[in-house]
Amino acid sequence: MSAQKKADQGNLLRSFTPYQEKDGEEYMNDKQVEHFTNILRQWKQELMEEVDRTVNHMQDEAANFPDPADRASQEEEFSLELRARDRERKLIRKIEKTLTRIEEEDYGFCDSCGVEIGVRRLEARPTATLCIDCKTLAEIKERQLGQ
Repeated sequence: MSAQKKADQGNLLRSFTPYQEKDGEEYMNDKQVEHFTNILRQWKQELMEEVDRTVNHMQDEAANFPDPADRASQEEEFSLELRARDRERKLIRKIEKTLTRIEEEDYGFCDSCGVEIGVRRLEARPTATLCIDCKTLAEIKERQLGQ
């Protein structure tokens, strides 16, 4: 992956302004819901644009190199790009599910214990479905089971 692509990926989701909570503000009020909806939609849009760039790049760069080493290098590059796009495709589906949770007013609360996930955690990981305590416990269990 080129240095520019890594820099572009690093910029995903960094262009939002952190939400400023007010004293006594209700959790997941309309402003917070709008804030996270905007973050998720922007993230999804950026991922979809990256997919388009990859398709265009692969079409532009596709060549039948006579040298087997050059051909193998190109195939390896394409393979890595396609793997990255596959991960992004899965992430897009996860973002879509999260947007559905927002519509169903089920966003921002832990799937396991029901407590608030928290604005800062959701800004760091907008698709989070577990509070930090439940996520930590799940990771410990995973490591113990060797999965």
